[in-house]
Amino acid sequence: MRRFVPMFLLAAALAPSLALAGRPAVSPAVVAEILERPDAPLLLDVRTPEEFAKGHLPGAVLIPHDQLASRLAELEGKPWVLIYCRSGRRADAAQEVLEHAGIEVRQIEGSWLRWEAEERPVALPAAEAAR
Repeated sequence: MRRFVPMFLLAAALAPSLALAGRPAVSPAVVAEILERPDAPLLLDVRTPEEFAKGHLPGAVLIPHDQLASRLAELEGKPWVLIYCRSGRRADAAQEVLEHAGIEVRQIEGSWLRWEAEERPVALPAAEAAR
């Protein structure tokens, strides 16, 4: 019986992640191409303002995941939403909120960590203000 307790706890901890694992995601390699389309999604960063200030995807809009439910009106008018956070965990929670509200949403595979590891373009708020 004692052997099964750790296995049960592990299964319980992984269950939410496994449930989300089947959701469609977008590879970082195709994000720029998608954002150039006429039906481009809103690019949504659900990290904290502090994380956003250290760098974000060019063109991203910041709505921290813990504010998303109260700011859904800001997402109206876009055909769909492309979201990311640091590692994917907050994006999973944000995706649930958005889907519950009837908004079509996809995550960027690997979120910010993969984007940064692949040395893709990064924007800084100060650089955007200077434009």
